[in-house]
Amino acid sequence: MKQKNTKKANPGRRLTIIHQDFKELTRAEEEVMNIIWREDGCFVHEIIAQMSEPKPAYTTVSTVCRILVTKGFLNYKLLSHSHQYYPAISRETYTDKMMGSVMQNYFDNSFKQLVSFFSERKKVSDQEREEIIALLQDHPDKP
Repeated sequence: MKQKNTKKANPGRRLTIIHQDFKELTRAEEEVMNIIWREDGCFVHEIIAQMSEPKPAYTTVSTVCRILVTKGFLNYKLLSHSHQYYPAISRETYTDKMMGSVMQNYFDNSFKQLVSFFSERKKVSDQEREEIIALLQDHPDKP
């Protein structure tokens, strides 16, 4: 994953802004990232404690974390003999890239097609519809 640029999120931490060669997370990677995003940093045993049953082996979670470091999603600090992992990219950045990929790959970059897809398949209440329209009116034509 190429680094486009970096910016400070917390003192001493660098958030990587991912570039066009964006890779989606596997289910296991996403589960680990969601825990680390929520906690803003964890040791492997803390990650495992928050995972659903059946809990994976320590070595499995440790391997997933090392893969996420290699992919540029995590950084770590070595404390004593343990690695404390923390996000290298924000959840917002990942979500933005992920949704951009979905828009491009499934909806021809058309927000109209995306909204049409969900409105035809899901019941949208009158209140939700009004809230969506208000959101669109409050945020016109963002790049």
